[in-house]
Amino acid sequence: MTGWLMMLSWLMAGCAPNEPNVLDKLGTTTVQVGDLKVQAWIANTNEERARGLMFVTKDQMEPVSKGVERGMVFLFRKNQRHGFWMRNTVIDLDIAFIDKDGKIVDAFTMAALDERNHAPHTAYRYVLEVKSGIFKKYGVKRGDIVKIPEDAKKDIK
Repeated sequence: MTGWLMMLSWLMAGCAPNEPNVLDKLGTTTVQVGDLKVQAWIANTNEERARGLMFVTKDQMEPVSKGVERGMVFLFRKNQRHGFWMRNTVIDLDIAFIDKDGKIVDAFTMAALDERNHAPHTAYRYVLEVKSGIFKKYGVKRGDIVKIPEDAKKDIK
């Protein structure tokens, strides 16, 4: 039992909201959907995709500049079918599931800390997450085309 508690303490310490901003270690790219421009952190490894925007605060998601929102783009080598949840994610998010051709196949708003699975109705290759309300503000919806620069896709692991 003691070993289990020590391991749990170690895991929890690595997930504390006041830890250094791990997002600073990620690359970024500019993603565009219609009039929406997003300076997006790139999650292209299993670890980065698993962590996602956990513990990211509302302040960290403030726009980069006028007309440029903040978000994260999840890149996968192959089509995916699994959903996303909001474990340890302390702000509401909009999420778009995007096929290999850049078309949004599904989009949701997810509530902070909601551990229900949010899965699209079909396979996807990429995912874009932004602060809740951004998709509505810019009219982003299913069927829209998302432009992700090719150079951002080159190092998917």
